[in-house]
Amino acid sequence: MARVEPVEITEDGLLLRPWRATDADAVHRACQDPDIQRWTTVPRPYLPEHAHRFVTEVAPADWAAGTGAPFAVCDAATGELVGSCGLVSIDTGLRSGEIGYWTAPGARGTGVSVRAARAVARWAFDSLELRRLIWQAEVGNHASRLVALRAGFRVEGRLRLADPAPGGSADGWIGSLLPGEVPAPGETGPAGPGTLETRRAAVFGRPQPVIFATAGGTELRLRPMEERDLDAVVDTCQDPETIRWTTVPDPYERTDAESYLGYTSSTWAGGTSACFVVADAHDRYVGTIDLRLSPADPLLADVGFLAAPEARGRGHLSAALAALSAWGFTTLGLARIEWKANVGNTASRRVAEKAGFTIEGTARAGLTHRGERVDAWIGALLAGDLV
Repeated sequence: MARVEPVEITEDGLLLRPWRATDADAVHRACQDPDIQRWTTVPRPYLPEHAHRFVTEVAPADWAAGTGAPFAVCDAATGELVGSCGLVSIDTGLRSGEIGYWTAPGARGTGVSVRAARAVARWAFDSLELRRLIWQAEVGNHASRLVALRAGFRVEGRLRLADPAPGGSADGWIGSLLPGEVPAPGETGPAGPGTLETRRAAVFGRPQPVIFATAGGTELRLRPMEERDLDAVVDTCQDPETIRWTTVPDPYERTDAESYLGYTSSTWAGGTSACFVVADAHDRYVGTIDLRLSPADPLLADVGFLAAPEARGRGHLSAALAALSAWGFTTLGLARIEWKANVGNTASRRVAEKAGFTIEGTARAGLTHRGERVDAWIGALLAGDLV
């Protein structure tokens, strides 16, 4: 590969240049931003001396050693610092590098990081003759994921991060980019505005919402699960009817409920599932309901639900299922939501039918239940059914 030397890149309205001592104040201001502190490994609190050391020592040392290529991202017309982008590591043996970026708060929503990432990638492939770029981010950092996708990266899986952000999760996304895959300046590229990926990033990149429903005269709230719900979850999952018709662990222990609480938060962060507690007007637990997105079909999801024994027969879950389905269609852009239950589980079937699901038939050996394949009823609700 070619030698790594400081350069300036002008592309698509941006000037990318090596850092200067005079950038320290702007870097310090930008790194007070909660999102930069949440998703990156900058020191906390971020002090003026941290910024000064970065621009005068760390960045020049990376260039000199050829181990990194950190750029200040500036508006090409005004020279204003609007972000940071560069190669945070370079492997000369593999001719591979890893990209990193952040956008100053006042410049967000203008495509700064996308344009900068494309410019850095093009330079890395054309001038440094790298053969691959890697992108990594903590699962849940949907803004960074969107930038990577729009820069041409393929998000290919997950891995545990070697250097997670302080207080963050070690569960990370990883993607790669090869020469010839960088969109041209001005092109929309993958995951452009208005795409399903963009829509869902906006949803799952924010805290889980509260969804309201009404069952008779009772107002229900679908909200994120909390620690205070765990005793009720344990009681529900130890109930004989729950054990009979579901696949919850048997015996069901407090640790199982704690694991489920962790699952609900991690799958929301990953954008793969929306798991809610169904709570009554007094915010007491009456059940749980999950909307799980299909990994194979982005327009398909399936549902699962449990009712606390004392809440059964009151229409709570039907109302919750209808509200969650409407949210899935309007907010996530789903086209079809499926329900399945063991043949004979008439209580679950009544919930689905009351929520508007059409029972489509019986799938022979359609579910695995406690080590055996069993026949399953299958039903669905379509987005068009709500019109």
